[in-house]
Amino acid sequence: MNRIVHAYKYAYSGLSPATWWLSVVMLINRAGTMVGPFMALYLTEKLHYSIGEAGIVLALWGAGAIFGGVIGGKLTDVFGFFTVQLCSLLSGGVMFILLGQVRSYEMICLFTFLLSVLNDSFRPANATAIAEYSNEQNRTRCFALNRLSINLGWSIGSAVGGFVASHNYNMLFWIDGCTNIGAAILLLVALSPKRNTQTPSRKERAVRNSGAPSPYRDKIYLAFIVFSILFAYCFFQLFSTVPLFYREKLHLSPSFIGMVMSVNGLIIAGVEMALVFKLESRKKNLHFVTLGVLLTTFSFVVFNLLPGAGVLAFTSMLIMTAGEMLSMPFMNTFMITRTVADNRGQYAGLYTVAWSVAQVSGHYTGTLIAEHFGFRVLWWFIGGVGILAALGFKWLQIKTENRRGGTIQEVAREMPV
Repeated sequence: MNRIVHAYKYAYSGLSPATWWLSVVMLINRAGTMVGPFMALYLTEKLHYSIGEAGIVLALWGAGAIFGGVIGGKLTDVFGFFTVQLCSLLSGGVMFILLGQVRSYEMICLFTFLLSVLNDSFRPANATAIAEYSNEQNRTRCFALNRLSINLGWSIGSAVGGFVASHNYNMLFWIDGCTNIGAAILLLVALSPKRNTQTPSRKERAVRNSGAPSPYRDKIYLAFIVFSILFAYCFFQLFSTVPLFYREKLHLSPSFIGMVMSVNGLIIAGVEMALVFKLESRKKNLHFVTLGVLLTTFSFVVFNLLPGAGVLAFTSMLIMTAGEMLSMPFMNTFMITRTVADNRGQYAGLYTVAWSVAQVSGHYTGTLIAEHFGFRVLWWFIGGVGILAALGFKWLQIKTENRRGGTIQEVAREMPV
């Protein structure tokens, strides 16, 4: 018992105050995450659009995220991560509220795209902030703490969102918008350059060296991005086809669906930091990524292997959660090891784009496969894509270990003169 207590104690020690404040900002923001998990159900049940039409809207959400990742990454390197995060939270909050007021399909598509552009410009800025507030010894734990806030907020948002969706879908948009704005206010109060010395000012950013290598010339990183897209393609089914499968095939209520999804965030909040503390530095980052991708893949395949409804949903979610805890913190750390201060925004932006491409293709093709071929075919297909991603990460692990690489110094050696 003492060993467990000490593991948790040391897992949370040595992190900077700014890291903790950033996590609180993220917790407030994600506690209001209610639109995303229930967007497909909102479109099909409340507004009576088809599964295919819902898939197009979700794909536009992903398309906007692609632009948001590119724009946010570039703006982060130019204006700094604080400014980009603040503007993204404020504008995204307003857009959530506006999206909940429109009813025509064309306007829903337009507002969804614009919201996603604004919302996802936050991601590269946030990853850059985590890197700035951490060091090499605690960076994975800093990313894990941020994910803890995301998933704790996700569990709250999913559980409350399921209850709210059962009574009034439109309230989801108001709650999501107001929590965005609330997170922006806390960010301004706690982490502005004038109030927090760990946030670089404009003058401090101006004296940094320029001419850092571009992520688009980093061959190792580009391979990592391809395999990340394959993995994220599978993972994003959790937000589109999985809720539809729960509802249509397992006949679960929206409240029960929200409760199942909240399990993911609660376990991550309680376990991931201590797990990362025990695992980091024991093996290369990509070793844990590969194992996590395999588990995540199996969480979808299990739908074709086991009977049941509620128990099956919980079983799949437990496997998914284990895979997520092993893969995602170490993926973020691997991404940051390829960067220097001047190009972190662009590297993080490209990583955001990878997940956004997967969101576009995953939501759209996943719903189409489910609609035309059935969920059973979809889960086998996802299994194949996930195994391919795992093999890719394993290959990348072998390649980087043989070259003793994975750092920005290796990138510089690979650059053409």
